[in-house]
Amino acid sequence: MRDATEMAVLRRPAGATEPLTAAAIGALLGLTWAAALRAYMVTIAGPGSSFTWWTLAAILLPGAIAGACIGVAHARRARGRAWLLGLAPFAFTALTMLEPGALTALVTTGIGGGAIAVPAALVLGGFGLGTIGPRAARIPCLVLALLLAAGFAAAVPLAGGPAVAATTARGAWAILLAAGLLLTGMLGTALAFRRDRRA
Repeated sequence: MRDATEMAVLRRPAGATEPLTAAAIGALLGLTWAAALRAYMVTIAGPGSSFTWWTLAAILLPGAIAGACIGVAHARRARGRAWLLGLAPFAFTALTMLEPGALTALVTTGIGGGAIAVPAALVLGGFGLGTIGPRAARIPCLVLALLLAAGFAAAVPLAGGPAVAATTARGAWAILLAAGLLLTGMLGTALAFRRDRRA
């Protein structure tokens, strides 16, 4: 009689990835995505941008966490509620709001709103591009996510000033980076919201 491990291997769909491997790959991709997000922030803030260990922790760590969770969700997509790991981009919100004074700044000035809007766009877009849930719910979520992405890109000149105006090479680069980050983030998050039809 075969043991439980062998039976689990036999039941695994062809081409399935081990959760640990998927988590490692996802963490690396999430970390790289978050580093690109930080590069976008530097472009917008200009010379006044500063790096601290907290900056790295609040941007890079959630990227790695979100990527790892999405990787595991994709690897375990045949399981019932693995898609809940697709909510992991909200780690950006949680860690950003832990910084002293961040919540007060959000309420009084609106600074830090991107820590909510960006993860929301990723999750809404990921769900919209996924295969879990009714299409009638997924389509409006995808439309809303795309509107958030368009707004994120359009806000580059408003947030960064003349240095990143859409008519400058730097501004065009920043706008493309902003849009690309949101769109690739949605595509990546969608892996958590796809059900394995072979299972």
